[in-house]
Amino acid sequence: MPAKPRFTRIPKVHDLIQAGVPTEVIPTYCALADFSNNKTGLCWPRMETLAKLLSRSPRTIQRHLHLLKEKGLIDFVERKRDWHGRFGAYLYRVVHIAVVAARKGAATTATPPEGRGRRRKKRPTTGHGGPVAPNKGLTKRQEGSPLPPKTDPKEGYWQLFGEDPPKDIQEVHDRAASDKRLEESNRRRRSFGWLFE
Repeated sequence: MPAKPRFTRIPKVHDLIQAGVPTEVIPTYCALADFSNNKTGLCWPRMETLAKLLSRSPRTIQRHLHLLKEKGLIDFVERKRDWHGRFGAYLYRVVHIAVVAARKGAATTATPPEGRGRRRKKRPTTGHGGPVAPNKGLTKRQEGSPLPPKTDPKEGYWQLFGEDPPKDIQEVHDRAASDKRLEESNRRRRSFGWLFE
């Protein structure tokens, strides 16, 4: 768990789903945001720690983190070494938090302090006082189906649209139904032929 628990603003679940993030990956993103610094967006939890926290396997967490990287929500900054010199954990950057902090820093340097006297320091309850930056343009768009439907969507449902079916289609249907009835009749006659001999 983070040393100082406090609120961290992240994009809404609806925005994450629209960005193409599967719902089972969202808790991994939230856990990563909980560990991150609210000014830089950096964190370095081990995959085993995240896996234990979310009751998942480390391999599943690894797959989730790579998917979040593909969607542009996190960056893999570098790989950290432990005190033995072995690779221990990655250093991640939660892009949304880093962007919000950068915009907040730009807004405070752009506006000079008004009036004289002592300024009171604002203490935001969410970990950062600036407005949440929209993640529009920071993530990949979810693409729709590239191919149009091959058949008319109204086919077979003309009555729902208040239309009469074309006459040639009705004739084809009637012919197919009568052929099926004749075939079933012949099959029954063949199977019970021993009864009439």
